[in-house]
This record gives sequence, C-alpha cells and structure tokens, in this order.
Amino acid sequence: MKQDKLITVKEVVLKNNCPECYSNAGMQLTFKQRFIETTFYKRITTDIEHVLTCKTCHSIIYPVQWDTDIERVLEYQKKAFVPKKASLRLKKPAYVIGGIASFIIVSAIISILIYNGIINLP
Repeated sequence: MKQDKLITVKEVVLKNNCPECYSNAGMQLTFKQRFIETTFYKRITTDIEHVLTCKTCHSIIYPVQWDTDIERVLEYQKKAFVPKKASLRLKKPAYVIGGIASFIIVSAIISILIYNGIINLP
C-alpha cells in the first residue's frame, strides 16, 4: 500500500495585489514536498510543488494570472526556499525480509560449499 502525500514545508505571506480581488493582504505562497510511505519504507523526495492562493477571496492564483511583480517575488522565494533533505528510512518489515533473505543466501552458499567438498565437516 503506497501512500503518496504532499507535506507543507514553508508558507510565505506576500504583499502583492491579488489578480482576482485586488487585495494586497491575503496572498500566500505555500511550498510542499512529496512524502512517500509504504509498508517497507518512508521517503522524502526532492519533488517540490508551490501553490499561490489568496486568503481574502479564497482562490488559487494560476500562472496565467500572474503579473511581472508576482513572477519576480515568486522567483525570489523559490531561490530563498530550502527544502527538507531527501531521505529514505526503512521500517521493521524491510529489515525482517532482508534478514531472512540474507540467512537463506548464506545457508545456500554454505550447503553448496559442503556439497562440493570445499568445506569438510567432522
């Protein structure tokens, strides 16, 4: 079962005018990073998404509606943004399966060595 979600890493309040309602008090830029969780591992990826919304008129501001001021501020915020470090963390089932697999491989190698006479048992 793969669970793929976006976690909010940073929210920035902007002073630009909203293209919908022309208010300069409610613009908010949200940076989100992809987080994947399965039965065997948890992973933070390098995939970053950003969403520009207006809290006054409750609308999402799409790139088609941006003016040059909004684009300039967005480029600055993208450069200033530091995402969480990409990581991979294994869970208990991964360690259990890895341990069982390594035991089987070592047992098979030892039995092949005994069968070929490379290792002699007393």
